[in-house]
Parts: sequence; structure tokens; C-alpha cells
Amino acid sequence: MDIKANPEREAAAELPFYCPQGNEVALFEHAWRNRLPVLIKGPTGCGKSRFVRYMAARLGRPLYTVACHDDLTAADLVGRHLIGGEGTFWSDGPLTRAVREGAICYLDEVVEARKDTTVVLHPLTDDRRILPLERTGETLQAPPEFMLVVSYNPGYQNLLKGMKPSTRQRFVAMSFDFPSPENELTILQGETGIDRATGERLVNLARALRALEDHDLEEAASTRLLVYAATLIRGGFDPREAVLTAMVEPLSDDAETLAALREVVDATLG
Repeated sequence: MDIKANPEREAAAELPFYCPQGNEVALFEHAWRNRLPVLIKGPTGCGKSRFVRYMAARLGRPLYTVACHDDLTAADLVGRHLIGGEGTFWSDGPLTRAVREGAICYLDEVVEARKDTTVVLHPLTDDRRILPLERTGETLQAPPEFMLVVSYNPGYQNLLKGMKPSTRQRFVAMSFDFPSPENELTILQGETGIDRATGERLVNLARALRALEDHDLEEAASTRLLVYAATLIRGGFDPREAVLTAMVEPLSDDAETLAALREVVDATLG
């Protein structure tokens, strides 16, 4: 059975603002229709989570988002028995609810989760598309509408926090990066209503700050931070103070690095 987007639900849903960078929308839709899990790679703040929210609304599917972390257990995803006023009862986790409802389950920064946690994803990412619930004895068959999406920032990867090849090769993958200057300007104006001239100055500043990434910074200035700065300026905040607050201070705690960043701000904004 081929699955299709629900145009009535899509029309009723309020689509998050999203500016396509390439063919990622068509690729995601094809993956969903063909029941393929998707892996999204890209730096922090480049639009991965926004893209998934946009696609869930576009396809008319519920979305369950899980922010992965070191203490995330398999039970946090699948579910556990709880004790209530009437005794013990089973409570589904977000992954199980997504499977039951034919929703999209999005695991953000999946490499942060414990290795034994991601193993529960394997039966859902091959031709079986099943979720065994050992504690209840159930085996759930994922409906055609269900989709599993995971993301991570390759820049965070190391020997201890990397996705195992046996897991990574179960997904179709797409790489995200920061938008082109023109697209980033479109995002700024669409998100904040900032005027074009100010938006161009902010985009140029972001590019200048990103050029320092390999030398002084662990993380580049993200599009998200750019939106924060534009929001402050649009609200009447002084542009330089807005930039320092939203785009410089979050990037480093080192005094010398911050001084260098401020020099770039002054040289770019004038």
C-alpha cells in the first residue's frame, strides 16, 4: 500500500516557516512513502529540528521528539510499568506511542544516547518494521505511516560518542549545513520581519564569525543565533548589543576569544 500525505490535514496545520536548501523536502517525502528511516547530519542550529517539524506538518502526521542524552534508557523510549492508585500499569514511551499512532518519531542528537538504547531501534529500521515490547510480551508492527528520524552533529563525534556503522547503515542520510547567504537572509526576514539591509549585515557578520571556527571556536555561529539577534533588533534593541548578546557571548567563555569576536563585530557592523 502506497501512503500519501493528507492534503486536508496539511491545509489545516500551521506549517512552521522553512526555507528549503535543496531537494531535502522531496527526499524526505519519498523516504516516508517508501517506509525508509532517515538520518540527518549537520551542525548545531542549522535547521534540522525545524525541518522535521515542517515535514511532519506538511505530511499531516503527529510528531514525537526526543532530546537524547547520556541518561536516556531503552525504557524511556519504549515504556515501563508504573505504580498507580489501582496498582501497576504499563505506560508507553514516545517511540511506542509513535508506532501505535503511525506518527513520526524524531530522536534529536541520537549519538548522545547510550549505545544499548539505540539497539531497540534496529527492528524498526529494517524490512521487519517491528517493535518488540519484552516487558509486555507484545510485538508491534509499525503501520505504513510510521517513520523514524534521527539526527546528530558530526562535529561532536568521537570514539565514545559516535553512531555505530551497523546502526548508521540502517538509514538513508542527508547532510545539512548553514544556508547560503541569500537563503539565510530569507530565513531572517521570514522569521523576524527584519529589514533587508539589517539582515544582510547580520548574515555577513555570521559568515565572518564562522570563518574563525577552526581557529578559536568549538562551534560556529548558528542560524538560530542569527535569528535571536534579529529578533532583538526588530524589538528595538541596539544592534551592536543585540549581536554581542545573541551571537558573541554564547560562543565562548574565553576572554581573549570574546575580545577577538568583538573586533570582528565592530569591523563588520561599522
